[in-house]
Amino acid sequence: MRRTTFRAMAATAAGLTLAATAATAQAAGPAPDDDVVGADRYPAGLLRAMQDDLGVSPERAVERLGFQDAAAAAQDRLRERLGDDFAGAWLDPRHDRLYVATTGDDDAAVRAAGASAVDARYSLDQLEGWSADLADGLGDAAGRAVTGWHVDVRDNALVVETLAGAAPAARAALDDALAAADVPGSAVTVATTAERPRLLDDIVGGNAYYIGSGARCSVGFAVTDGFVTAGHCGSAGDTTSQPAGTFAGSSFPGDDYGYVQVGLDSTPVGAVNDWAGGQVAVAGAEPAPVGAQVCRSGSTTGWHCGTVEALDVSVSYAEGTVDGLIRADVCAEPGDSGGSLLAGDQAQGVTSGGSGDCTSGGTTFFQPVGEILDAYGLTLVTDGA
Repeated sequence: MRRTTFRAMAATAAGLTLAATAATAQAAGPAPDDDVVGADRYPAGLLRAMQDDLGVSPERAVERLGFQDAAAAAQDRLRERLGDDFAGAWLDPRHDRLYVATTGDDDAAVRAAGASAVDARYSLDQLEGWSADLADGLGDAAGRAVTGWHVDVRDNALVVETLAGAAPAARAALDDALAAADVPGSAVTVATTAERPRLLDDIVGGNAYYIGSGARCSVGFAVTDGFVTAGHCGSAGDTTSQPAGTFAGSSFPGDDYGYVQVGLDSTPVGAVNDWAGGQVAVAGAEPAPVGAQVCRSGSTTGWHCGTVEALDVSVSYAEGTVDGLIRADVCAEPGDSGGSLLAGDQAQGVTSGGSGDCTSGGTTFFQPVGEILDAYGLTLVTDGA
């Protein structure tokens, strides 16, 4: 592994701005210092959540957010430049480094972009192709053993997660599915987990939006005439209240996204509730790399932060399999479904489901917001739009 520091890229993000609304003093933890250079670019509630959940100072939070913005742009450029050689990218947020894996002799191009090159055996296109083929080949028997699968770009492998104690017949069916997909044994890691992920909608009342007779979910992001949310929260034609609207589209399983149109009495705002008396402005929807630090907003548990662990993840819920999700080590609970995932001021996705909770910690999966916008031809409402 060849290492080149990525600190220079943080400086290129100095011009990025994020409108801030001061958080109330009642929130846990000290308020971010007004003297922190660059703190005015980010909402106090966002910096406080990173401080509480990730253990970083306000100064370090500002540095990380700037670095992530620059790294995301560099990843996009390198994926286009390397083409079939590109094998994935990830961040080391503690040391402000971007690592880019490649199957070819591309070290010079990677270093020129300010990143560190890592040799890989399989390209990202190969790994993602095997992941898609596995999704097509899993039958009911294998599905009973499998809780999900994803590409691990750090290990250059397809990771398949299975329930601990799964029946031998189900494990054998998984082996058959891997063989049918022509996945090389050296490209697969089989891991075990104690519980199957669950969806995070709720039938208990709360202060978010409601579906039908009272099921509750969370708003994801505002679009020009409504908002996007999780598809499992409602079906096309279902009505909502607070705000009043109608599901104009919904896809679940396979995907987990929905689009709610609202009336003229509701005003879509390009911001996310920070649950500390303020809002986080939304500036765009640039996808963040693996390793990026992200924060999630939901109507049950408020703000919580974590790190992106994998992209293009397949998750096997009891209700069906969903593909193409973001996986992060941030907690969520029932009622948080549909809520917002942000990397700084960039919209990433809406909450789908997960395991664990916000007392013991957990893993949560998110439907990428870009796919939702493309599916329905929607325009994200941004701050000032």
